[in-house]
Amino acid sequence: MALISVPAAAQDEPRAFAGALFGVSALSADAQAVTTGADAALSLYDPENGSALNVFGGIHVAQYFSIQVNWMWNRNDLTLVSSYTSPQAGGFYEQTRDSSQHALVFDGLIYFRRLDSSIRPYLGTGLSIWRFSSKEDGSLAQGLAPPAGEIRSTHIGLRSHVGIDFRLSRHISFRYSFSETISSNPISPSLTPPGRRPLMNFQNLFGFVIRF
Repeated sequence: MALISVPAAAQDEPRAFAGALFGVSALSADAQAVTTGADAALSLYDPENGSALNVFGGIHVAQYFSIQVNWMWNRNDLTLVSSYTSPQAGGFYEQTRDSSQHALVFDGLIYFRRLDSSIRPYLGTGLSIWRFSSKEDGSLAQGLAPPAGEIRSTHIGLRSHVGIDFRLSRHISFRYSFSETISSNPISPSLTPPGRRPLMNFQNLFGFVIRF
């Protein structure tokens, strides 16, 4: 009877879920240096940590597997710096910008404990479609023009995340999640000289999951 009751209880667990997570976002930086004889050029951008939000919903399709749809947002301030020198001339600029990202993410989650467990760690991965936008806050330049206007682009990225659900009641759990999304970089092409590294978005998130 004990062996039969455990699967039966798990089958009665709510399968649909939704939730919201809040936390901190950190973007990866990039830098580039080019030297040719007497000429030299250097560029970089430095991102600041910012706020992040993840609203999601999904369904537990099996004891150890779930699918999840996410809307994600984060905001980060940026500082872009470029300079060059040559025997004939030289120049530099420093520009501050704000930036935001909106993403739609489709995830699959693999859990390491049963659906009715009190503590459920998981691994997740999925594809994201995200929109990046950045506006100029201010510039200081001499002999080199900084990027003008707004930077906008849409990309496809790969999201990987780990997390854990702590069950508070039959319908409510507390969730911690750490995620990384990697994609092509919309910031680096605006540098002089352009950078080459992909963009990585790291997020530490905390919040609650409600089962229906």
